[in-house]
Amino acid sequence: MWRRVAGAVLFAVLTSVAALGQEQAGYLDVYIAHVKPEKRAEFDAVNKKIADANRRNKGDTWIALETTYGELNTVRFVSTRGSYADVEKAFGAFMGAINKAYGPAGGAKLFQDFTGTLESARSEVRRRRWDLSYNPPTDAAAGMRAVGNARWIRTVIVHVRPGHAPEFEAFLKEINAASQRSNSPGMRWVSEAAEGGRAGTYYISRLLSSLSELDQTPSLQQMLGEEGYEKFQKLNAEAVASAQFEIYRILPEISNPPAETAAAAPDFWNPKPKSAAKPKAEAQPKPAANPNP
Repeated sequence: MWRRVAGAVLFAVLTSVAALGQEQAGYLDVYIAHVKPEKRAEFDAVNKKIADANRRNKGDTWIALETTYGELNTVRFVSTRGSYADVEKAFGAFMGAINKAYGPAGGAKLFQDFTGTLESARSEVRRRRWDLSYNPPTDAAAGMRAVGNARWIRTVIVHVRPGHAPEFEAFLKEINAASQRSNSPGMRWVSEAAEGGRAGTYYISRLLSSLSELDQTPSLQQMLGEEGYEKFQKLNAEAVASAQFEIYRILPEISNPPAETAAAAPDFWNPKPKSAAKPKAEAQPKPAANPNP
């Protein structure tokens, strides 16, 4: 989790985005941890220490996401990067913050404790595709505010067959146009595997303040109409190898979000530690009744 990528993950759209892509972070740096179920409490405790060290010592920033529907006991740490150079720079800031807080020996012990909670882990770099996203933020600050107000992320992971990326991307834009015509609410942000993942993998995600927002979204068939939906089914059969749907819950306790993200909802991103319950006062024994009044 020493290379991460902040900000919520992924979308699908139509807006013109050439300038937008230059102004906003171009990559997501993602660390995916598969946690031993019996070690989850230790995992959380170690990550609280790591987040606190980076917060106090100007280290890296990230958002932590727990899989609620999908492969359970999986936690993602996501950070935004403007370039590959920023990936390397953020790694240095992360390690510097840990060493400042714990020293080299203490930092090594912290990482050893972290590794002991894992079944497996891997890292990815994903290229943001604002040109394929629906309702992308107008600038980086707006994107961080959107993440700050989110509590859940629903992601569709699409594996496109080799040679079919152009028609898949073209149809994503058609879906975005249909979404705009139907005034579909919300945002869908798209990213594409760049490093550490399978080529032709697209991540289409929606940021949610509540899962109830999914109830308000028109179906794809409603948006595209019969003819458009038939086209979608044909493309899906020919171009898509597989797709999976996942829902993630944001974990503020082990996140270290950028200041602009935390400012959108300070009470959520900076939860106060739970106060210990006061011990109950011991009941005083009642005096024995006098048998001889």
